[in-house]
Amino acid sequence: MREDMVSMVHRIQDQICEAIGETDRTEYREDVWTREEGGGGRSRVFSSGEVFDKAGVNVSVVYGTLSEEAAGRMGGGNPNDGLEFFATGISLVLHPKNPMAPTVHSNYRYFERGTGEGNGSWWFGGGADLTPSYLFEEDSTHFHSTYRDICERHIVADYGKFKRWCDEYFHNAHRGEARGVGGIFFDNLRSESKNECFRFVEDCAEGFLDSYMPILLRRVNMPFDEDQKTWQKIRRGRYVEFNLIHDRGTKFGLRTNGRIESILMSLPLEARWEYCHKVSKGSEEEKLLQVLREPRDWA
Repeated sequence: MREDMVSMVHRIQDQICEAIGETDRTEYREDVWTREEGGGGRSRVFSSGEVFDKAGVNVSVVYGTLSEEAAGRMGGGNPNDGLEFFATGISLVLHPKNPMAPTVHSNYRYFERGTGEGNGSWWFGGGADLTPSYLFEEDSTHFHSTYRDICERHIVADYGKFKRWCDEYFHNAHRGEARGVGGIFFDNLRSESKNECFRFVEDCAEGFLDSYMPILLRRVNMPFDEDQKTWQKIRRGRYVEFNLIHDRGTKFGLRTNGRIESILMSLPLEARWEYCHKVSKGSEEEKLLQVLREPRDWA
């Protein structure tokens, strides 16, 4: 399974980077890095192209020994697993220039404790979620419908459960609002068959371009003004808050001596914080906030 997952995340990285490069008309910077404790990764970042302010697609394959603290916070495993671990995954975040085009995030990962053979000593996790600055309902419907259809093809998946999990996870509790309009999220996914779980994760990863590129191409050339760009930066400030305060993946990377530039790749090029910022009643900005405060079913 390790070899299958490692091969898959590298293949998906190549496919997505090719699509971004063709759309953005620019090339990525690639950093191949190693981790002193074991393993490494390949980070690819596009910056200041025609379409994206910043877009990153990272893969990592790391292994070593967990600290007691990291193991306790992570959960999973069983008493006989010890602290040895193996983890591999792909993580991407795309931040378009145009505020009418949504930010998107996706990641898929496989984790083993000990030998990875015992009950509860291996699991998959991941998902994909959409973060618009301006709400277009047809975009949310398309994104969610894509992942609903994928889930329905696999016995180990449950779209309704994963959708609710996404709404709960990507929530800025200190703001009382979601980060975006959600998608799917799952963790500690395991069954009697690793292959069934892997096929679901692979299907999700392969479905990313279908879930997002039609949305991007609909919005990328829409007109916008400076006020709308300012609102995009305020929303990206909320994105930063979630990633640095709440996101478990970010915190795990920092606790396990991960590569800082790769961990913080998800942060936007620019963000903004305005003191006691308020939106106008009946505005498009208020329309978005209503959905973020009361998540809806989209598919």
